[in-house]
Amino acid sequence: MSKLQGLLFGLATLVLVVGSTVAFLRPWLPLPLVSDRIAIDQAIFISLLVTGALFIVTNLLLAWFAFRYQDAPGATAAYWHHSPKLEWTWTLATAVIMAAFGFGALRLWGQVQTSEPPSDAIVVEITGQQFAWNVRYPGKDNVFGRTDPKMVDTAGLNFLGLDKADPAAADDQVMPQNQLILAEGRAVRVRLRSLDVIHSFFLPHFRVKQDAMPGMTSEIWFVPTKAGQYEIACAEHCGLGHYRMRGQVTVVPAAEFEAAVQKALE
Repeated sequence: MSKLQGLLFGLATLVLVVGSTVAFLRPWLPLPLVSDRIAIDQAIFISLLVTGALFIVTNLLLAWFAFRYQDAPGATAAYWHHSPKLEWTWTLATAVIMAAFGFGALRLWGQVQTSEPPSDAIVVEITGQQFAWNVRYPGKDNVFGRTDPKMVDTAGLNFLGLDKADPAAADDQVMPQNQLILAEGRAVRVRLRSLDVIHSFFLPHFRVKQDAMPGMTSEIWFVPTKAGQYEIACAEHCGLGHYRMRGQVTVVPAAEFEAAVQKALE
């Protein structure tokens, strides 16, 4: 590498590091957190902090070596094979860091999956189908009516196959497709199902993501913390219409929750 090339390479690397550092120090998540899942944001921030620091240090070293050991008149190339001690050191250090990230993620996932929701949590059933989200509340009896896939009638808007002969189904509140209403500051238990293929229920603002599997029901829970309108997305490719499988979450003050659900059903 010539003297000019070494200088330009070092300067380019410095510009890259400075630009990356400035970008890193800016707000690092474009979507503000509106749920109680702050531990997920903290884990992401720690990961970015560690990897960002390593990126800056290694690239500053690269810039320094490019400038310090640039070509000079009369210089001859020197052959340097390897250092097992150095290679073992960086391999083990990397393995320790990755293991810490891995075990930390598993611990956090275990907490999310095994923690119990409050007894007064709102219960809602969300069923994915190509390519929409079906939302159902159990009504005043807090019991969901029976469903049967054989009773699914798209023309009759019975997307869930709700058995209307079941007494428990009489007060079930089936929302218009792709509309979910939640209460601010009140825990919600989400029962996830699928009518056809695997979908992934994703609420990016709430840091909630869970697969909806055909033939089984899974549960997640969280607490919305800020009123507003947010997006439901499907994070699992589920067919040609996957891109349009989007819904809307409306978080309202807790005192307005029942009225908001009734208004949406009108």
